[in-house]
Amino acid sequence: MMNQISDTVLSSEHQMFRDETRDFVENEVLPEARERDSENEDMSDGLIKQLGEMGFFGILIDEEYGGLGLDLKAYAILAEELSRGWLSVGSIIARGQSLAGATEAQKQEYLPKMASGECLKSIAISEPDAGSDVQNMRTRAERDGDEYVLNGQKMWCTFAKGSDFILTYAVTDPDAEPSYRGISGFIVEKPAGTFDRPGLSGSPVDKIGYHGWKTWEVNFDDVRVPKENLVGGEEGNGFYQIMDFFEEGRVHTAARAVGLARGAIEDSVTYAQERVQFDEPISEFQAIRFNLADMATKVEAARALTLLVADAVDSGERADAEAAMAKLFASEIAEEVTSEGIQIHGGYGYTTEFDVERYWRDARLTRIFEGTSEIQKRIIADSLLSS
Repeated sequence: MMNQISDTVLSSEHQMFRDETRDFVENEVLPEARERDSENEDMSDGLIKQLGEMGFFGILIDEEYGGLGLDLKAYAILAEELSRGWLSVGSIIARGQSLAGATEAQKQEYLPKMASGECLKSIAISEPDAGSDVQNMRTRAERDGDEYVLNGQKMWCTFAKGSDFILTYAVTDPDAEPSYRGISGFIVEKPAGTFDRPGLSGSPVDKIGYHGWKTWEVNFDDVRVPKENLVGGEEGNGFYQIMDFFEEGRVHTAARAVGLARGAIEDSVTYAQERVQFDEPISEFQAIRFNLADMATKVEAARALTLLVADAVDSGERADAEAAMAKLFASEIAEEVTSEGIQIHGGYGYTTEFDVERYWRDARLTRIFEGTSEIQKRIIADSLLSS
């Protein structure tokens, strides 16, 4: 690939970190993705262990809690590189990183183990009737002495069974005005790899992509949680904790989308140079060359926007609308670029022999999770019209 103008916002340390991660992806992630994705198998425990040993779960966790204490740009770099190999690997790193709004005692208890990969979370926010509309959630948490009792159903809880705890958001005050002030977060502990605790159960959701780990519908039936596991120690702060997560999460998703798109163009360039038709490589055909040019332009623009937003956040700025722009643009171009990658590969692109079909299936999801494209447009428009 050509030099990337987006590198100008990266330090030499960032670029070294990127290159080391790129080698790891080439040697460890891509071979496992090619072996397991088409069979819808989970990523191996060995790969997850390697991610922990390299500190990837603690990129954003302060050094005092055992993390690397790096910035959001480093997190975006990591997400792009890992997702270029396998989206699920670029995603699982978020199962460490942070515990927004936690008390000091909760940070001391969980963050060191999260940073090492010893204790990983899953997140339960969405419900059958409350996806992007967080304020409409119906899962209840009622105080009963020194415990809270959770009842309800959550959807789209990826890694719920594999995680050590489910970070669950529920309504503690159904009469709150506005309603979002009645939402609270809870650390629901469980044995990793099972739902083996009273009242907790889950059913896997069949997906066309995002293989490598399972996504679950999770049911809470009188699940008891000690009051010490109320995130932040006070009721009513859950919505704000979710919003803090979304700014970071949208940069993460934008970077993941860039990684998928980059995989598609890099593979398409290689294929176009090797595939011969009419006695010459198809890279000599103007139609192919122009398509590659369009793909490269989109990927570089998405990467630059993502890194600039990360840089703004690292500088202490609020960048909610800008993070929405990055997530919107990167996810939209990821679907376009991966689809064009399949077109360049021709019939082979529609087989599991080449990675591009995996990038295409996974890219479609980036327009949905962490807030749909339509929600991102709403955030951007609200910012424009309120200024």
